[in-house]
Amino acid sequence: MNMSRNVTTMILGVLAVLSFQVFLPASVNARTGDATSDTARSIAPYFTPATSSPKAPDADGFLQRWLILEPINKPNRTNTVFTDSYVRNTFNTEYFPNQFIAVPRDGDKVTVTGEQLVWHALDSPNFNVKLFRFAYGLYKPTYGVVFWAVTVVNSPRELKSVRMAVGSNSASMWWLNGKEAVILSGDRRMVTDDCVSKRLTLNEGRNIVRGAVINGPGLSDFCVRFIDENGDPIKDIMINLESAEK
Repeated sequence: MNMSRNVTTMILGVLAVLSFQVFLPASVNARTGDATSDTARSIAPYFTPATSSPKAPDADGFLQRWLILEPINKPNRTNTVFTDSYVRNTFNTEYFPNQFIAVPRDGDKVTVTGEQLVWHALDSPNFNVKLFRFAYGLYKPTYGVVFWAVTVVNSPRELKSVRMAVGSNSASMWWLNGKEAVILSGDRRMVTDDCVSKRLTLNEGRNIVRGAVINGPGLSDFCVRFIDENGDPIKDIMINLESAEK
């Protein structure tokens, strides 16, 4: 009986070790604690590569095509509060050249504190853009980071008195054609239309939407759309990253 019990115990021990080895990441970044690999995880089903064809907003007006920069390390102290002043100071810091005016192309690179980061042109199948999944899929840091996102909205005519409606997790700032439109402070969860801008004008033709999101612990994502005076989504606009290259 004792021999049988010992054999059973040994088998269970071996299985436990094998189970641990199966689920243990190949390696871990000592600085960030994130798993690392020579081959990136798949970011599907959260993203697909953007195409050269113009893309309309979804049925509710959300912008689903973005150029997203790999995350910038911005570790936060455990007692950091994302106040308006902290958020403004964080996002007004110039991390890379032409940060507030350049519209990058897919694959463009910038260097931030000695680290080379890449811009990715992506479509989100969801109304929200899952930044955590983006970083996780590329084996990049997911906590204590800043994300930058840019898109190009083409309007068939001048649209006055529209508003930019944004939700983000966590804090974020958003600009339209180089002017601040929305700031969301605090360590918040993403809620649709959580913050709505004052009345804005979408120019006929090209309009540049630029955003920055800072993440502490937890997930990170955002959603952006334009709404009219009645709060209805504006859908007769197109997103065309190709136009940014002209």
